Amino acid sequence: MKHTKSHFTFTKKQRNGIFLLLLIIVLIQCFYYFSSFSSYDDFDLKTKELEQFQKEVDSLKLIQQEKNKPKIYPFNPNYITDYKGYTLGMTPQEIDRLHHYRNQNKWVNSASEFQQVTKVSDSLLGKISPYFKFPEWVTNPKPKTSYTYSNIPKTYHQKIDLNVATAKQLQRVNGIGEKLSDRIVKYRNTFVGGFASDVELIDVYGLSPEVIARITNMFTVKTPRVITTYNLNSATRDELVKIPHIDYEIANAIIEQRTLRDGFKSIDELTKVKDFPNQKIEIIQLYLTLD
Repeated sequence: MKHTKSHFTFTKKQRNGIFLLLLIIVLIQCFYYFSSFSSYDDFDLKTKELEQFQKEVDSLKLIQQEKNKPKIYPFNPNYITDYKGYTLGMTPQEIDRLHHYRNQNKWVNSASEFQQVTKVSDSLLGKISPYFKFPEWVTNPKPKTSYTYSNIPKTYHQKIDLNVATAKQLQRVNGIGEKLSDRIVKYRNTFVGGFASDVELIDVYGLSPEVIARITNMFTVKTPRVITTYNLNSATRDELVKIPHIDYEIANAIIEQRTLRDGFKSIDELTKVKDFPNQKIEIIQLYLTLD
């Protein structure tokens, strides 16, 4: 203990130096404890920059999503396929109702009629109906009169030959405008010799059964083109595919049914063949015989 030196033995100058050192240490510690080296302004600025960047990213995502959405072009709802209906948002049941309606040779002529047939919801109809494109005779029908020239029943001799009728003459029929008359003439010109029969009018796009009936009241085929006919019970597959509306798949199905039935007894039996286009049988039978 005698070697232990009390601090009181230090000189006054030394004691003041020690206290000053301790005071400096305490002040430095307080400074570090109570001071913040982060800048709130910088933090707020970085937060705003991040928010702005996120908004830009979200905006780019929305633009890309819009680009990825399938584009819808004007179309005739009477010809909606299974795939087309699926992309439009229709259910299989709604598509089947439309196909069943069309198989009866009936046509949808308005958005409300489309909904009545398919039973689609109002929201879906509102999305797709602006893209509906109906034939001219539906969207721009000629004014109806109580008595028109095309309504007068005519005999065979009074009718004009459909194979020489002009577009202007065809426009005399109620429901036929410039587009439909030109379409009839262009279809006729795709064959050497023109129409073979009045029934071929059903292959002209846009002609309804009612309009066809009015056409055949004023016009008829008097100079039919010569067509090659085939025996239904002996025709080969390559011969059958030469007939309009018959492809290789249907031709094979016809031959298969012909074998199972030991020959067809009537042309109407073709309607029992798988995937046979029943609505076109009147045209197909022009090319067939049972001799």
